[in-house]
This record gives sequence, C-alpha cells and structure tokens, in this order.
Amino acid sequence: MIDAETEERARPGAEAERWLKGRIAAATGSALRRAMWLGALASALVVPQAWLLAHAIAPVVMEGAPIGRALVWLTPVLPLLLARLALAHAADRAALGAALRLKGDVRAALLRHLAALGPARLGGRATGDLATTVIEGVDALEPYVARYLAHLGTLAGLPLLILAVVLSRDWISGLVLLFTAPVIPLFMVLLGQGAERLNRRQWRRLARLSGRLLDGLQRLTTLKMLNAEAGEESRLAAAAEAYRTSTMAVLRVAFLSSLALEFFATVAIAMVAVLIGFRLLDGALGFEAAFFVLLLAPEFYAPLRQLGVDYHARMEALAAAERIAALLGEPGDAPGAATPELGRAISLRCRGLRFGWGEGAPAVDGVDLDLRPGEITVLVGPSGAGKSTLLSLLLGFVSPQQGTIEVGGAGTSVHDLSALAPDHWMRQVALVPQRPHMFEGTVADNISLGAPADGEPATGNPAPRRERVRAAARLAAADGFIAALPQGYDTPLGEFGQTLSGGQVQRLALARAFLKQTAPLLIMDEGTAGLDRATEARVTAAVRELARGRTALIVTHRLATLHLADRILLMEAGRIVEEGTRAELLEKGGRFAALLGEGSLAA
Repeated sequence: MIDAETEERARPGAEAERWLKGRIAAATGSALRRAMWLGALASALVVPQAWLLAHAIAPVVMEGAPIGRALVWLTPVLPLLLARLALAHAADRAALGAALRLKGDVRAALLRHLAALGPARLGGRATGDLATTVIEGVDALEPYVARYLAHLGTLAGLPLLILAVVLSRDWISGLVLLFTAPVIPLFMVLLGQGAERLNRRQWRRLARLSGRLLDGLQRLTTLKMLNAEAGEESRLAAAAEAYRTSTMAVLRVAFLSSLALEFFATVAIAMVAVLIGFRLLDGALGFEAAFFVLLLAPEFYAPLRQLGVDYHARMEALAAAERIAALLGEPGDAPGAATPELGRAISLRCRGLRFGWGEGAPAVDGVDLDLRPGEITVLVGPSGAGKSTLLSLLLGFVSPQQGTIEVGGAGTSVHDLSALAPDHWMRQVALVPQRPHMFEGTVADNISLGAPADGEPATGNPAPRRERVRAAARLAAADGFIAALPQGYDTPLGEFGQTLSGGQVQRLALARAFLKQTAPLLIMDEGTAGLDRATEARVTAAVRELARGRTALIVTHRLATLHLADRILLMEAGRIVEEGTRAELLEKGGRFAALLGEGSLAA
C-alpha cells in the first residue's frame, strides 16, 4: 500500500507550480506584470532618495554647514517619498486585482467541473473536502499572487541596481553584498524542501477535518438519536489535534526560516558597517560615500527578507494547487452543446445501455427502454437493481459506457442525449428526487427554485410568480401546511428543511415539479414516499394530472402509484426482466407477481 510520503513524492510541487503559473498567465493578463513593474520602479527610487539624504547630511556632519544648505538636498526627498507611495499603492492594487481575477477564474472552473461531474460521480466524495478545496484552497492562491509573485519584480531589479551603484562607490562593500546575498535564497531552498511536504500534509488534514465537521453537523439529529455524540466528538477531536500538530510543524519551519533570514541579513549589514567604519577611521573612505552605502545596505537585503516572509504563501498555494489541479483533472463526460427545439412531446429510446461504477458487475447491463409521450411508465425493482443509475443516465448525469440514449423531439428530429447541452436538457425535465434538498431561504424560494421568473419565456402560465407557486403547492397538497406556518410562504427554512417533516419536504419537491409546467419529461424517484395515505391519494391524483400529455417515468415501491402505470418495468441486476401492464404482469405470474404477493411493492 502506498504511504503518505510516497504519495507526496509522486506529486512534486513543481507540477503544481507549472499548472498554477499557466492559470495565472491565462487569468491575470498584464495586471501581474504591471504590478511587478510598478513595484520594481517604486523600490528603485530608494537609490536617488539615499543619494539626496547622503548629500544633505554629509556637509552638516563633516563641515558644520547650516541646515539651510541641507534643505536644498532634502526638498526633493518629499516628492520622491510621495512617488514611491503612489507607485507602491498602484502596484498593490494591480497585484490584488490579478489575484482576485485568478481566484474568480479558478473557482468558476472548479464549479463548472463539479457541475460537469454531476451528482452521480460526486456522490461518494466528502462534501467538506470539496468545500475546503473550493473555498480555502482557492483563497490560498491570493497571497501567492498578490505578495510572492508581485514582489518578484522588486527582487529581480532592486538588489542588482543597488549592487551596481555600491560597486561604483565602494567596491569592498559591493563584494560583501555580492557574496552574502546568495546565502539567503540557498537557505530558503533547503528549508523549503521539507516545508512543502508539511504543507501538503496539512492540506490533507484540513480537508479531513472539514469533512468530519461538516458531516457531523449535517448528521447531528442522527447522532443524537443513536446517542453517538461522544464517539463523534472524540473522532473530531482527534482530527483537530492532527491538524493542530501539522499546523505547528509548518509554523515552526516558517519561523525558523524567518529567523535565519533575519540573522543572515543582519550579520551581512553589520559586516558592511564594520568595514566602512574602519575605513572611515583610516580616511580611506569619505563620509558621504560611506553614509550612502550604509543607507542602501538594508534596502539591498529588504527584497530577500520579504521573499522569506512570502515564501510561506508560496508553499501554501502550491499545496492548495495540487488539490485543485487533481480535482480539475478528474475525468468527466464532455458536455454537449446542442440546444434543439424539442417541443411539448418528446420520447426517449435507449438501446444496449451499460454502465458500471467500478470493476464489479455493471449497475446497468444491456437495458433497452422506450419512453413515449402521454404514457406513464413505472419502474420497480429491489434495492441495488440499478434504478438510480438508470435515472442518472436518463438525466445526463453520467454517459453510458456502451449503448445510446436518443431523444425524439418535435416532428422526426432525433438527438443523442450526450450531444445536448446539460442545462438545455434539464429544462426539459421536471424531477422529483428520492431525497429532495431544501436550501436556506423561504418556502416560496424553495418551491420556485429553477422555475422561470415573471416575464421570462416558457413559463407556461402568464400568472405572476407567487400565484404560480401557490397553484403548484395546491396541486402537491402542500398549500394547507404552508398556510399554517408562522409566515406562510415567507417562512424561512433552515438548510435541509429541518423544521419540516419528511412528508412536507417531499410535497415541496412535488410542488417544484408542478411549477415546471413546460417540461415535457417527468421523472419521479419515490415521489410519494413519506406521505400518509390520505395525502398520497391526493398527490397521486395530482400526479396523474401532471403527467397528462407528458413523457413520465416513475420509480416507486408504492402500490397506489402502480395504479397510475400505463406500463410497468421490473428491473433486477441491472436488466429489465419484465415489462407490461399491471394486469399482464399479474397474469404472467412472474417476478412482478411474486414481489406484489410478498408485499414488497405495497409498502
């Protein structure tokens, strides 16, 4: 089994840095180069500033000249300081703008890729891990661009400029600068090799901690019911302790590197000062030149010291970039782009569908299926038969590994489902999932999610949005309990609709489907689950009305829903094993009749 360190060596930071620089070049354009040039220009003004100060102070100290003589040289210093301030501010704005554009580009790419992967492929991923990558991971790129890369212009230009000036005035001090400067980057590289490994480990532990915390919060009710809070608390504490330990290890390296860089820079400046002092005493060096060099020596090492401070931002960014690049590199299906007019009556024709999630038996194996307009098809079968995978294929969440799904639109036009744009296809579908999700917002917001707003085309109903929401809720037998809520349709719901019962959440999901009046395809996955018999009877009658003239596929175990079926499909082990009307299947006395007799379809 591959251990953590082997995995780290297999994904070196150089690959992440190449990927990140490619993204930066594509996203930031000239903004980052402008920030580097402005920062370099601002820092370069320190040379004339030091020259003016040296010429102002030398006569006063060495000759006892009046202050007025110094003011002649000091007067231009203020404009220089203001110019440096303006240039530095402009550089910071350009760098921050480049970082924000990069973050927006990468985050949008992540969200597009997650949407392309779809809920079926992401079903096994920890939500906290994904959230950490999309939020904290992308945010970690900002300091790398706004500080580390933006300061590289100063690092590349200012030491060379100061070295050239100092060598022309005092070659001994210039040699000290020349031979001590490489020590700082060399030490950074030596420390950085271990720090990058620690940062990658830290990001993995952060993702694990986030996933554990989010999972615990989302499953808090279940933990309380099972009296399992103590066990979950200990696991969360262990994950937090591992992250704390990893963070402290990274900080130790960061503080050690900063201390070492400050030490070497201070010693080098002290060497310059001592050598200058001896030569001043001997008269081998003038005060003006000595003071000028002393003013420039700290500025020579300032970019190198700043690089040491920013180097931690680079390591964090590379660790985050590895996770981002890995997520973006996960293979998904290439989305189609076609947006044909399909009309109000569509049909689906599936031939030889085959799809598997791993190396085991395929979840869908050689399925042939026809869904026709105006017909209600009910799909039944035991758990694990492949029904959910078949729905994922029909919804376009995954593409078949073998076989085809053809969509017949208006007239004789036929289109391969994989060629259709995903958002265009989903506009054709009214979906009631098995486990509907409620979002933060009001009841009305949750019902109208995804429905056209007032004035948008294809509403199918000229009534205002709120009236359409109420009408949909009445059809879904939800208007009664909504009216009893404290603020009616304006009652805020927490995430997952925790203030509602399971049956109430299911009825809001049904109302979403009723509101989507123009969708010609209706797909329901246990759409009446969680309803009492009286409500189920009302909803079942409404579903029959909803399915009128549409192509409808309903997955169910409910006996009441079976009565809606124009045709019933029985699925087992990834195959359609029986097909026909309810009467035909009962007369045949096969597996469907056996399941019905056992009560498996009457729950």
